[in-house]
Amino acid sequence: MSEHPQQRTERHRDPVDAIIAQWAEVRPDLDTAAMEVFGRINRLSRAIGDRMEKAYARFGIARGEFDVLATLRRSGEPYALSPRQLSATLMLTTGGMTGRLDKLERAGLLYRSPDPHDRRALRVTLSDEGLRLVDEAVGAGLAVQTEALSAALDAGRTGQLADLLRDLLAATER
Repeated sequence: MSEHPQQRTERHRDPVDAIIAQWAEVRPDLDTAAMEVFGRINRLSRAIGDRMEKAYARFGIARGEFDVLATLRRSGEPYALSPRQLSATLMLTTGGMTGRLDKLERAGLLYRSPDPHDRRALRVTLSDEGLRLVDEAVGAGLAVQTEALSAALDAGRTGQLADLLRDLLAATER
């Protein structure tokens, strides 16, 4: 059970505590425990997302383009998927995927070719340059994430947090 915001020391207070304290003043009847958790998850997501954007920008790509390259890389050799598979994995519309693929193809990071098994379909394949770039970018992104975690948590607490978030995500996605 979380302690009441006023019981925390100033050193540990964060913007979410201030929001919770305001609600406690105007609506003391509310149980704001969920707001404390999800407010922090949202703020963490934004903060680390901004840092990731900066890490990927060094490689001339945005997070959305990284996601396409990383999905192809994770698929294993020959690092090729259909545009439909990419769209489904990244939860993007075909129009959104086409724009990303166009940009990445112009940059020489992937290429589209006819699917050898279905002449009506296309295959999207990482180029050698795309493979090199995504391998460097994933390392840079992981370094940002690792730095953020290790600044606050040891390996044991990091594992506990991952387990707790896995449970929460599974329950939320049901």
